[in-house]
Amino acid sequence: MSNVDALFKNFLGKSPEWYKLCIIAFLMINPLIYFFISPFAAGWTLVAEFIFTLSMALKCYPLQPGGLLAIEAVIMGMTHPHHIKEEIIANFDVILLLMFMVAGIYFMKQLLLYIFTKLLITIHSKKILSLSFCLSAAFLSAFLDALTVIAVIISVGTGFYGVYHKVASGSSFDDSTDIANDEKILTHKEILEQFRGFLRSLLMHAGVGSALGGVMTMVGEPQNLIIASQAEWGFLEFLLRVLPVSLPVLICGIATCLIVEKYKIFGYGDRLPRKVWVVLARYNQLQEQKMTTQDRLKMLAQSLAGIWLIIGLALHLADVGIIGLTIIIICTAFCGITEEHALGKAFQESMPFTALLIVFFSIVAVIIDLKLFQPIISFVLSSEPHSQLSLFYIFNGLLSMISDNVFVGTVYINEAKTALTSNIIGREQFDLIAVAINTGTNLPSVATPNGQAAFLFLLTSSFAPLIKLSYGRMVYMALPYTIVLSIIGFLSLEFLLPKFTELMINWGWFVIR
Repeated sequence: MSNVDALFKNFLGKSPEWYKLCIIAFLMINPLIYFFISPFAAGWTLVAEFIFTLSMALKCYPLQPGGLLAIEAVIMGMTHPHHIKEEIIANFDVILLLMFMVAGIYFMKQLLLYIFTKLLITIHSKKILSLSFCLSAAFLSAFLDALTVIAVIISVGTGFYGVYHKVASGSSFDDSTDIANDEKILTHKEILEQFRGFLRSLLMHAGVGSALGGVMTMVGEPQNLIIASQAEWGFLEFLLRVLPVSLPVLICGIATCLIVEKYKIFGYGDRLPRKVWVVLARYNQLQEQKMTTQDRLKMLAQSLAGIWLIIGLALHLADVGIIGLTIIIICTAFCGITEEHALGKAFQESMPFTALLIVFFSIVAVIIDLKLFQPIISFVLSSEPHSQLSLFYIFNGLLSMISDNVFVGTVYINEAKTALTSNIIGREQFDLIAVAINTGTNLPSVATPNGQAAFLFLLTSSFAPLIKLSYGRMVYMALPYTIVLSIIGFLSLEFLLPKFTELMINWGWFVIR
């Protein structure tokens, strides 16, 4: 084997050859576009290439190819390391969340698996079960962070999958097996595929539910906090101002959940196989029989940690990541986990995604430095006042599908605030635009995994390959929700929001500052 062949074989490991050639081609054409055509065109090309690496996450984890593209961008001068550091610092709360909160949820896995197993065994209707997952995620996301909610659902789903996979492989519940290896599964393949479809649908319902709840409150998504700060809204005022859009969207989202399950369309409708239900019921029974006083006290400690988690996050007693660290300390201290290697397992899931997020911030820095969104922002602000709401909503939605919704929301609300202080728009118009920006970044962004950090976390998790949840499949399964949420959001913004806001002003609920 020649040196070139060996180098090509090492490059991106076991990824398909066509994928390796694509990344090499990207790295070769980017400098040509940047230096000989225009930096603006090169910037949009880089964004498209990075999205491609995200869409091929099951072929190769996006950190390596996306990281190479980011490094090349810095070398060419498309952005600067100091600007990347500024973006990282500006989003440090999200990084802390990934580092500690996701790990904290890992140490509550025993309690969560116990609770959700009870739920799964008790509720036999797939429609009701799907609706309960969707609404639970929506409620939690309204007060917690969507990433935290998805981390919980992933942890629970992995637990379910692992329990049945062990039995299907001929092992016992207590055996240590590789749940990513299907070689030992000979007679249960069809059942396992149906179970995968069942878990995929539950995870997607929960993911969309996190978006439905996340749009409603100022703590639901990171960009909501930024928008509320710029608009000087408190918790109740934010909830009321967004209500004429968020409530109809929530109702129609629930209806969509029931419809796709009833008619088994867009990849939904798979029921829990009877044999899997029997395995999970037996597992639950054995766990209860084997449970000692020590085990029950561990569950109690995890329950108290869960209560502290909800109270701490809902009342914002500390940053999300710091609260996550307290969860780790409490659960490990009172559950007897003191070895370093046992602690390290909790961070295996989140750290690769944290590194990927840093690369993502590098791409965001390129977008800012090359002013890729500037023409769109200028066009929207130069339009007629009655058209600005719909244009802000549409462009926020489209850009959030391909970029970070936190970044898009931050850029647009800052531009809107500048227009307000420059007397280009009035205060009442600014308040309406703020709602348009909030809903635009939260609702249409469910279309793609890179639209929302929670979706991207799900796609790049170790659980996604186990249930065969690819980028394309996520887009396909999100499609009915994308259509319904986007259209209902647009119509509510256009017809309900202005009238509702005028009514609230007349009643004295809203004050024009």
